[in-house]
Amino acid sequence: MLFLVTADWYFCSHRLPLACAAREAGYRVVVVTQVGADGERIRAAGLELIAVTFPRSGRRPWNDLWLLFRLIRILRSVRPDVLHLVSLKPIVLGSLAARLATPRALIGAMTGLGHVFISRRLRSRFMRRALLPLLRLGLDREYAWLIAQNADDRQFLVNAGVSTAERSVLIRGSGVDTQRFRPQAESTAKPLVVLPSRMLWEKGAGEFVAAARALRERGVAARFALVGAGDPENPASVTPAQLADWQAQGVVEWWGQRSDMPEVLAQAQVVCLPSYREGLPKVLLEAAACGLPLVAADVPGCREICIHEQSGLLVPARDPLALADAIERMIGDPGLRQRLGRAGRALVEREFSVDRVAQETLALYRRALGEG
Repeated sequence: MLFLVTADWYFCSHRLPLACAAREAGYRVVVVTQVGADGERIRAAGLELIAVTFPRSGRRPWNDLWLLFRLIRILRSVRPDVLHLVSLKPIVLGSLAARLATPRALIGAMTGLGHVFISRRLRSRFMRRALLPLLRLGLDREYAWLIAQNADDRQFLVNAGVSTAERSVLIRGSGVDTQRFRPQAESTAKPLVVLPSRMLWEKGAGEFVAAARALRERGVAARFALVGAGDPENPASVTPAQLADWQAQGVVEWWGQRSDMPEVLAQAQVVCLPSYREGLPKVLLEAAACGLPLVAADVPGCREICIHEQSGLLVPARDPLALADAIERMIGDPGLRQRLGRAGRALVEREFSVDRVAQETLALYRRALGEG
């Protein structure tokens, strides 16, 4: 089988356990991705690695065309039984390449509808009109299957004719390692509220800062931290200058990119993600696995794990004052935090473990290949 993913770090973070489970099930696993610091980690797991240059933005279409030709050559050489395409751009390019190098089964795993479907800009509306026919061309065939991470995305894509109800499945996220992410004793220091994410406006970074500013003006004693880096390839990226300015103002702390997320989460009392739309955010799964209460926007993806008054509090998207009110309620009520945190941990153990996601995906491979 062959995975096509934009970047090696993303593959390791979100798909490495699945690939290892596939290898243990008897597959020869090939990973095609842009290689950076995590290439050796992929090889050390017993997987084959093919490096490509993966332009993530659509600003240089000639680079996309070159990658398409490269993918056709790779597919004709490897001849995978299962071609697993992860996220929007790999699905578009990989499914088009597969028309000239047909695998037995094609799996398009939509990890969220992303900037193109979230943004209200004219350019994004134009790109949506162009992308949907390409997705239909790539996935509307008998051997192609669609994975959606939440029911809203699945229904949208079925209604758009990208796939059918019969050839689309719901597999909720990439799972979380419940041994690595587990509850710790709550710190007695000043409460810390974190937004761990890529630093994008569409992740709600601006609303989080506005909420933090409002709570400081109310005299609420708490710390607020942005954990993550910007994404220069994404038009919605918050600039480093803006992040540094927020920190200089004393509104929030900016911790930058961190690889030690269990340690980061161990310091927090509340985890916040006021995103405009998600597939199923891994960071909320990790936070819930750590027994932390969640505050998130009431949007597709977030509400799969942040269930209002059960594992967290939901607020309207793009509403910093509602976000501030929910955070203030969490900070002021330790009993509520504990109740929601316990329920979130139980929900992850029951429905979102990495082993469950791997077994559901392997079952889809067997079904797509006509083996079960």
